[in-house]
Order: sequence, then C-alpha cells, then structure tokens
Amino acid sequence: MPHPIMFSEGDMGLAEVRRIALAFPGASEKVSWGRPVFCAPKMFAIYGGSVKGDAKGEYLQYPHSVLIKVDDSDREALQQDNRFFYPAYLGPFGWLGLDFAAGEVDWAEVAELVDSSFRLVAPKRSIKQLDER
Repeated sequence: MPHPIMFSEGDMGLAEVRRIALAFPGASEKVSWGRPVFCAPKMFAIYGGSVKGDAKGEYLQYPHSVLIKVDDSDREALQQDNRFFYPAYLGPFGWLGLDFAAGEVDWAEVAELVDSSFRLVAPKRSIKQLDER
C-alpha cells in the first residue's frame, strides 16, 4: 500500500526548499513516503517530517519543515535550538529536522544546512563540480 501524499504544492517553504535543493549538481526530486525527497543520487533533503509521539503508533507531524543529514560535530549545537527536531526513522541515521513554523525562516541558513547535507552524501565528483561553480 503506497503512502498517502502528505504535502501540497503551495505548502509553506516547499518552493524555497525545491529551489535550493535542485540547484545542486545531479539533484533530482521524487516522492517517497508521501513527501518530496531530494537526491543526488542519495537523499540529502526531505520536505516535511514527524517525530514519534508518546502514545503507541502516534506521530507528531512537522509538515512544513526540511530534514537534513548533519555532521556529528554540529548535532549537539543544532539540537539546542528549539526549531530543530529529531525525526522519526531518520534521526538515528544522522538526520535532524528544521521546523519552518517555529519562527521566521532564514533561507540562507536553510541553504547552508542543505549544502552541508549534500556534501555528506554526494559523490566526490558532484562536490567538486559544486566547488567549481
């Protein structure tokens, strides 16, 4: 059974995340788990996320957010910021979410976070191509 679509084209921040993510070398977008996922070829950003709730089987949704892979050296500092959350399923694999509804969004910061995530998973040739721009 496929996941239901969990976003709309007009969702807050989706156009901006899409613009940022698709500017990276070899980046593409697909829908997985009902959400826009950006890959090059491994995934480096996801629009929308959730956290496990207290009750069994419940999840708290963060529909207007971006999930990014973060370097271990940055994780602790980012987790001190209340805009960030530990996403269900991907959190244990080095990912964090940034909730756009938690305050004013600094799109330059989002671009830096997505850039860092891209650099953690992209092939070396794609990183070289990015650096040559």
